[in-house]
Amino acid sequence: MDFEYSPRVQALRQRLEDFIDRYVLPYNGAWHQSVAQGVFPPPFMEDLKALAKSEGLWNLFLPALHADEPGERLSNLEYAPLAEIMGRLPWASEVFNCSAPDTGNMELLHLFATPEQNQRWLRPLLEGEIRSAFAMSEPDVASSDPTNLQTRVHHEGDTLVLNGRKWFITGAAHPHCKFLIVMCRSGGDEEAGKHARHSMVLVPLDAPGVTLVRNISIMQHHSPEGHCEIVFRDVRVPIANLLGQEGAGFAMAQARLGPGRVHHCMRTIGQCELALALMCDRTLERHAFGKHLADFANVQEWIADSRLEIDQARLLVLRAAWRLDQGALDPQRKQARVDVSAIKVVAARLQTRVVNRAMQVFGAMGLSPDTPLAYFWTWGRAMHLMDGPDEVHLRTVARRELDVARENLGATAAYFTLPEQLSAPPRIR
Repeated sequence: MDFEYSPRVQALRQRLEDFIDRYVLPYNGAWHQSVAQGVFPPPFMEDLKALAKSEGLWNLFLPALHADEPGERLSNLEYAPLAEIMGRLPWASEVFNCSAPDTGNMELLHLFATPEQNQRWLRPLLEGEIRSAFAMSEPDVASSDPTNLQTRVHHEGDTLVLNGRKWFITGAAHPHCKFLIVMCRSGGDEEAGKHARHSMVLVPLDAPGVTLVRNISIMQHHSPEGHCEIVFRDVRVPIANLLGQEGAGFAMAQARLGPGRVHHCMRTIGQCELALALMCDRTLERHAFGKHLADFANVQEWIADSRLEIDQARLLVLRAAWRLDQGALDPQRKQARVDVSAIKVVAARLQTRVVNRAMQVFGAMGLSPDTPLAYFWTWGRAMHLMDGPDEVHLRTVARRELDVARENLGATAAYFTLPEQLSAPPRIR
């Protein structure tokens, strides 16, 4: 098996790293200062985006683009190592128009938008002129089971009317966020079952009846882009704002989440690589009890365990990306769904473990905003819940294993050494 990135991907990785080192990292301090002063997005962001677009580092995440759409047309496997590089600096993705939740929304629109929706919503997103958000989670139900969703949409003539409450809607507080893709309970086909009763609706953020209640802090971290609570009270939009088929929202959401989780997980791996590098540097500089921290056996184990865990996680995520790219093959598609659940759990566990070790090495400084570690740890803890809690994904992996066992029930019998099996084995001729 060949684990090397293709020459094209290696070249793109080098170009991306050079661009970040030369143009993005020098603005890191200014970005944080601007946000602290309440100026968001910082004024230099548009210049960086224009430069990235001119350098061909734009819309890297979307595999299938039309000839007149800006982007590099990379597969999931090709994009994954680029997401890892961007993940080291959490605000860098927007420079390349590769931010969540816009990436998933663009994928949805690319797959299901009408020509009119394409022109109004997708094209401005692809050009980086606007931002968007995806409204699914709700405060009063377990959103890990989307069949519980209470936000409803119904028809009144040629109008769709929405009522409900959503929260932890990432990106909704961004000043350039212009619309939401809202997952709603709709009529659907009753005979098709509970997974055919949801629809997605495109809702302008400034539509009458849409109220942004608050930007919710996550473990005391306040994101300028927002993780927002939003109320919909008799929100009316044209029926033309229905995305895809009515009742197909659940299946559409599944199509959106696969690549998005690969992106999340590779960004996590990038953050863990940075945390490990910071930890190693710190251990070589810091003295305690007459020697460097790097000389203590337990610290060396933390470093070694972190390297092993990062490399293992990366290989698992890349395999999941490869399987998503083989989507035309039914067995691969089924296994890809299991792999996507697996990497979600592995990445969350990885980030909390590796970053926790790095914070321990840094001591009190690791708890402060002087390093990115406290933010990385906060985001890693959130990953145990967002896009579905670990328990739901572990259940998916376990069910797959049990299905395979049922199909091959009895295949392990020959490995037992029961008394009746201890008679002389057959002669080998």
